[in-house]
Amino acid sequence: MTSSILKLADEMWAGRREPASLMEPTMTGAEEVADGVLMVPGFGHAFALRHEHGLVLFDTGVKLLADKLHEQVTAWDSGPVTHAVYSHGHVDHVGGLGPFDAAADARGVPRPEVIAHDNVLARFRRYADTQGYNTIINRRQFRIPGLVWPTEFREPDVTFSDAHVVEAGGLRLELTHHRGETDDHVVGWLPEQRILFPGDLFLGVAPNAGNPQKVQRYPVDWAAALRWMASLGAELMLGSHGVPVAGADRVREALENTARYLETLVDQTLVCLNDGATLVETLHQVRVPDDLAALHYLQPLYDEPEFIVRNVWRQFAGWYDGNPAHLKPATDAALAAEIAALSGGAQVLADRALELSRAGEHRLACHLAQLAGDAAPQDMAVHTARAEVYALRAAQERSTMSIGIFSWAEAESRDILTGPDATT
Repeated sequence: MTSSILKLADEMWAGRREPASLMEPTMTGAEEVADGVLMVPGFGHAFALRHEHGLVLFDTGVKLLADKLHEQVTAWDSGPVTHAVYSHGHVDHVGGLGPFDAAADARGVPRPEVIAHDNVLARFRRYADTQGYNTIINRRQFRIPGLVWPTEFREPDVTFSDAHVVEAGGLRLELTHHRGETDDHVVGWLPEQRILFPGDLFLGVAPNAGNPQKVQRYPVDWAAALRWMASLGAELMLGSHGVPVAGADRVREALENTARYLETLVDQTLVCLNDGATLVETLHQVRVPDDLAALHYLQPLYDEPEFIVRNVWRQFAGWYDGNPAHLKPATDAALAAEIAALSGGAQVLADRALELSRAGEHRLACHLAQLAGDAAPQDMAVHTARAEVYALRAAQERSTMSIGIFSWAEAESRDILTGPDATT
């Protein structure tokens, strides 16, 4: 009998279901989606692969759901987990091994051998060094005020640079390294069953190749990885986010179109760079072709094309955006105060921001609302307007990234309105 997960995947492909963002729980229960392969849905999915002597995990989910992962895997197969693979070091892929380690200790058997790319260790060190920053930006991105970024992780026992093979109890899982969303990304491939585990290199939404608050992504390498995966002839693709893609033709089509999506953004950005355009000019010139923009698995529900363009610019051109005033800028507060003085005061800027926002001119409105807030950081009327502008902006956005940042900006002004130092 076809699993409900694969039925959902078929409905999604056929357009009978609306695309879902990575934050929406389209699947809830663990299911066997292929012979000897369990899919455990979560914010980051995990997969258990059965072999003659136990199980291999590909990705382990987030720490918050570790106990649930353990329960679902052991309910399916109570054998020991002999190996676990991290597709990369993001926290929603490396957090679930605690209960499995504890179970191994209780049994008196070896803990799972954890396998990852060499760069995962450097990532974990960076997370510890930037714990405060990562706490702030992930609270903002996911709108979770109480989130605290972890500093301790289950480190891999085995790392590799280019390729590695897990062989256990008749199971052969081939691992290869590709830069894409991260510099430590690993793709899994079961050649006998023709099952592909792309990790986060295929998400079911537009590629997370631009994230405004995170380190460099690699869209050129990512596109090459997608082309390579398309050449494998996989019959089932089980990504660590989104729904599976079943059928060789569908898998190839999805991978090739996602590669083309990234390639066109890169190519258009490079044309602008080589023509001497500024970053802002480039952002307003680059467009996703209509045929790609219409595909359900390339919707900008998590990341956006505009942010990918910025990452291409950063990779090829550095941080200077082509505007000489930004090379050595004044403080935001000083610039805002001067513009407010010239225009008749911060309230004038705030009022005009509201007019523009209510007319649908959200980009301009946000500029003026931000200037007003910077010029009058404790003015209640100004921050009432600023909060409304950013609330209206967030309401018309689609991606997790934009909604998170604009909602955070709205909350900043709301906090000032209710704080003890607000003035009128």
